[in-house]
Amino acid sequence: MSDLTRNAVEALPEGMLAKQLQGDRPLRVKLGIDPTTADIHLGHTVVLEKLAEFQRDGHTVVLIIGDFTARVGDPSGRSSARPLPSAEEIEANAATYQEQAFKVLDRERTEVRFNSEWLRMEPEALLGLLAQTTVARLLERDDFQKRMGANQPIAALELLYPLLQGYDSVAVEADVELGGTDQKFNLLFGRDIQGAYGQKPQSILTMPILVGTDGVQKMSKSLGNYVGVTDAPEEMFGRLMSIPDEAMAEYYRLLFGSEQPGSPPNEAKRELARRLVDRFHGEGAGAAAEESFNRVFVDRGAPEEMPELDLGPYMDDGGSQVHLPRLLADGFEISASEGRRLIGQGGVKLDGEPVAATALDLDAGELSGRVLQAGKRRFLRLVGGPA
Repeated sequence: MSDLTRNAVEALPEGMLAKQLQGDRPLRVKLGIDPTTADIHLGHTVVLEKLAEFQRDGHTVVLIIGDFTARVGDPSGRSSARPLPSAEEIEANAATYQEQAFKVLDRERTEVRFNSEWLRMEPEALLGLLAQTTVARLLERDDFQKRMGANQPIAALELLYPLLQGYDSVAVEADVELGGTDQKFNLLFGRDIQGAYGQKPQSILTMPILVGTDGVQKMSKSLGNYVGVTDAPEEMFGRLMSIPDEAMAEYYRLLFGSEQPGSPPNEAKRELARRLVDRFHGEGAGAAAEESFNRVFVDRGAPEEMPELDLGPYMDDGGSQVHLPRLLADGFEISASEGRRLIGQGGVKLDGEPVAATALDLDAGELSGRVLQAGKRRFLRLVGGPA
């Protein structure tokens, strides 16, 4: 049996998990994820890997997709209220979250639940839940204290979040709940709600927050410092190679449970990138991604394979001119203003040569067959053009 507290920050209440593990039945181990964005990144996998350890030791893993709580919004780590995703976005994200989570968890041995099953309550039941706490208790959390001190708003919906998340533990009869250190208030609050409903309170296990590729802030898609588990192999490898050397030890410890190799930092970083690309894309994918990285960044060449973009739809009416910012926006899924910014900074190249800052409209005939590059790692082969 593995040490299930390895790499954890806290196991609370102290000694409870150890006693639970000595029992004669598998534990029900809960993790809740709100599908507020489209992808799971490496930061999420720190907790998912711990959940998988419980699974391998024979315990029942309950993955809760927070399709209802995503409509409320988790205030953890926020300095202000943020816009909530639409119902359509939540539904689409929920589907991708499950598929991506199963890159770490055993699909056949995972109990997947959507908390809309039990949180679409009748008014009487909701009032009963609200009666289990006080506003003063909810306002104890650090996030709210900081926002009140800065005279920043706190949405009434945000006060509901710990209650609803805590009721998830009641609904699935959780013995243990996992989460990042930023979830500690929510996890402990779940114990209060279970006790109020006559259940034995769960133990909690908090895991460290993985720093992003900037080496400073926590990994987050909104900050752009993330590595997605479904990123293309070349993109994943390139993002990992941008991690600062001083963050490497943390990546090895949290993602592999091992010490950083004693090899030079660049070699250790390459090994990290190869292993993670292999983990999410299959054996050998890491080596192939490294070869592509070398061609682009060491040998200064373009990758052998890249997406193609037909110039036809981008030619102006009655002519053959192509507006380059629009081409960049559609081809690389960025805004037109971001495309113009990249052009102005010399970050757009054709066949390896920077495009002039004033070159916003180009002749399609001269573009056809050439390689368009935006930034360091994004490439498109331009095809089609004038008949």
